[in-house]
Amino acid sequence: MPVINRIAALGEQMTEWRRWLHRHPELEFDLPQTSAFVAERLREIGVDEIHEGIAQTGIVALIKGRASGPVVGLRADMDALPITEETGADYASETPGKMHACGHDGHTTMLLGAAAYLAETRNFAGTVALLFQPAEEEGGGGEAMVREGVMDRFDISRVFAIHNAPGLPFGHFYTTPGPYMASVDTAWVTVRGKGGHGATPQDCIDPIVAITGMVNALQTVVARNIGAGDELVVSVTQIHVGSASNIIPEEGWFCATIRAFDPAIRDLAETRFREIVAGLAAAHGVEIEITYERGYPPTVNDAEEAEFAATVAEEIAGSGRVERRAAREMGAEDFSYMLETRPGAYLFMGTGEGAGLHHPRYDFNDEAAPVGASFLARLAERALPIG
Repeated sequence: MPVINRIAALGEQMTEWRRWLHRHPELEFDLPQTSAFVAERLREIGVDEIHEGIAQTGIVALIKGRASGPVVGLRADMDALPITEETGADYASETPGKMHACGHDGHTTMLLGAAAYLAETRNFAGTVALLFQPAEEEGGGGEAMVREGVMDRFDISRVFAIHNAPGLPFGHFYTTPGPYMASVDTAWVTVRGKGGHGATPQDCIDPIVAITGMVNALQTVVARNIGAGDELVVSVTQIHVGSASNIIPEEGWFCATIRAFDPAIRDLAETRFREIVAGLAAAHGVEIEITYERGYPPTVNDAEEAEFAATVAEEIAGSGRVERRAAREMGAEDFSYMLETRPGAYLFMGTGEGAGLHHPRYDFNDEAAPVGASFLARLAERALPIG
C-alpha cells in the first residue's frame, strides 16, 4: 500500500495527536480543548491562515500552493459522543460519559497529517481549505458552517470527506455516485386519552391501545406505500406510557426515525406518517400532538467527483481495493449540507476488525491514520495539479 513516505514518517506523531484527542472528548459545538489543540497543531505545521470560531468552535485553515488556482475543501469532524468508554485503553477518555466512539479523533488526526505534508511540500496549484467541523453527531455543525458562509467566504470549489469503517478490510475505500447516505427525520407523537382504573377500561380512553395501533400501522408505509425497488426506513424507537399494573394512563408518547434517499419518498413518508397517526387517533377517540423534525438531508455525491476520488483512492489503496458502487447507507451525515452547495464526494475507509461505530468498546485503528492522511493529501494534489 503506497502510503506517502513523509506521512508514514509522521505515524508516531499522529498516534500521539489522536490519543490526546481520544483522552479529551467533547460534544457538539462545545469543543474548546479540541479546537485549541487543532489550532496549535496547525500553527506548528505552518499553514498560511487559521480562522477560528466558525460555527462556535470550528476552524478553517488555508494552505497555498506553488501557483494560483482554485480552492479545494477537505473536511474532518471533531466531536465525540455521550457514551461511557469500555475499551480499557491506557489513553481512554478522561471525561466520564463522553468518548470518541465514532472515530472523529481519527478523522481530525488524518486531516492534520495531510496538512503537515501539504504545508511542507506545497506541490499543487491553488489553495487547500482544511475544514475542522464541530457537531456532526448532534446539532448539524456542517449546516452551521455553510450557513456562516464558509463555502463562499473561502471560495471553495469542491469538497471531500472520508469516514473510518471498522469491520471492513483495512485500507479499502468505498463510495458511490449519487445518494450515499440517507436523510434522517425524527417524529414525536404524544397521545392523550382518559385515564382510570385498569379494572374499568369502559370508563377510560386507553392511549396504550391507540399507540400500539399506530406503531403497527406505521409499518405499512414501507410495505404498502413505496415500490419494492425504493428505499425507506420507518422505525419506532421509543414508547413511553404507563406507571402501574392497575392504572390505565392518561397519556403516553412514542418517537420514530424516518430515513430515505429520495426527496419525494421523504415527503411521502411524512405525509403518510401524519395521516396514519391522525386516522388512528380518530378511530380510538384520543387527542394527538405530532412534532415532525426534518434532520440532515441525504448525502449525495457528485458522480464525476466520486469517480475522481475513487481513482485517487486507488493510488493509495491499490488495484481492487476501491469499491466505486458501494451499497448505500441508511445512516446520516451532515457533510450533506456541504455537498448541497458544492460538488464533491464522501467515502468510507476500512480500518479492519474491531468494535463497531458508536459502541463503548470502539477505538480508532491508529495504523489507518497514515493511509487516510495520504489519501487526503494526494486528493488535494490531484485536484490542484501544477502545470
